[in-house]
Amino acid sequence: MGLTAGIVGLPNVGKSTLFNAITKKSILAANYPFATIDPNVGVVTVPDKRLDILNEMYHPARLIPTAYEFTDIAGLVKGASQGEGLGNKFLSHIRETDAIVEVVRCFENSDIIHVEGGIDPIRDIEIINLELILADLESIGNRIEKISKKLRASKEKEDQIELDALEKAKSALERNQALRSVDFTEDELLAIKSYNFLTLKPIIYMANINEEELSEEDNIYVKSVKEYASKENAKVIKVCAKIEEELSQLEDADKKEMLEALELDMSGLDQLIQATYELLGLSTYFTVGTDEVRAWTYKTGMNAKQCAGIIHSDFEKGFIRAEVISYQDLIECGSELKVKEAGKFRLEGKEYLMQDGDICHFRFNV
Repeated sequence: MGLTAGIVGLPNVGKSTLFNAITKKSILAANYPFATIDPNVGVVTVPDKRLDILNEMYHPARLIPTAYEFTDIAGLVKGASQGEGLGNKFLSHIRETDAIVEVVRCFENSDIIHVEGGIDPIRDIEIINLELILADLESIGNRIEKISKKLRASKEKEDQIELDALEKAKSALERNQALRSVDFTEDELLAIKSYNFLTLKPIIYMANINEEELSEEDNIYVKSVKEYASKENAKVIKVCAKIEEELSQLEDADKKEMLEALELDMSGLDQLIQATYELLGLSTYFTVGTDEVRAWTYKTGMNAKQCAGIIHSDFEKGFIRAEVISYQDLIECGSELKVKEAGKFRLEGKEYLMQDGDICHFRFNV
């Protein structure tokens, strides 16, 4: 579906190391600002145990997991909204993403330079958030005055909604409040969608720590990040980017062994991928057969006809019906035949709201 999560943070907080681990790609990760000049994009598969079980049941020629993109964005510095560092280039790359993963340094290491001279995760978060707020204020610019003039002439309801939303946004931004925590109505959100505000994007904070702290209680830095994030109902995931990079190079059996040695149930990256998937409001449906078992990403709330269009536009254009089995029913019954015998095989129309885990076969005619 072309959805993208952007990894942001100050220089030298572990962004590029984390990105290496996520995508298993080797990019420049150096101990100086702006080692990453252009955004690096990698396709990430979503861990899903259901796909493994379906693979065992159908033994397909191809197994295709669902995926989306992570983008590693060049390190930001104070004053980016005024063009400092990579400035507007950095901000434009964030604008193209659907969600933000903000990496925050929560470890001490005298060998790795911090661009601000010391470790203070809340200061780092506020530097980035302030730059995003200033960029959003600039986007509003004189638009309020223009829409006000237009409204006086047109008296259009849509213009009034847009004006109200922009004034609400401007007021919040001037109080240093991110727009994601503002209570906009659905109509207001629709009216300002085209502005693509940076602080309206959902966010996850990644607290990057030392290896020896992985199995310990949160350090003071992580605790402060969690307290900050709780105010905007954001999630915090604790990782050691260096360990995650090592884990990403291992085979599944070796990875499991290393996680057990580290006393971890799941890698930080698997947590991040799942959390970002949820943050973007995504769900998964499956198509199955001996030729291919595949997971498909869709926006939660999409109907059967729209989901058919994800496979091919002809499926949506000529949609007739969806033959649907729930994953849970398939597992409980043991086979498609037994699902049908149990009366749990369903024929659904175009308005049917797809459910996470649905196994579908679409009938269409064009």
